[in-house]
Amino acid sequence: MKSIGDFLPEFQKKVAAAPKGKKRLTERGELMRFFLRHLNHARANDGLAPMTMAHLGTTLEQIPTADLYYLKSVCSQAKNFSKTFWWELDPTKHPPR
Repeated sequence: MKSIGDFLPEFQKKVAAAPKGKKRLTERGELMRFFLRHLNHARANDGLAPMTMAHLGTTLEQIPTADLYYLKSVCSQAKNFSKTFWWELDPTKHPPR
């Protein structure tokens, strides 16, 4: 029995697989890798297990990408990256406007 691809060879040329590896780089993914690298460095110093990309993703899923740039700049200027990161994410620390 012949496969469907044998009957429709031109269709196979049009269908492209999802890009893999470094081709799937996104703006948000780059920011998440930045945060993950700095947070895991601090966690290793404290003797904690490294945080996974999935855990960080669920933590940051409600935050728009533009706000992540603000968070990056604030945390980069801070003395303690991890402490500032978690303080900025906690809504109870910020008074309502």
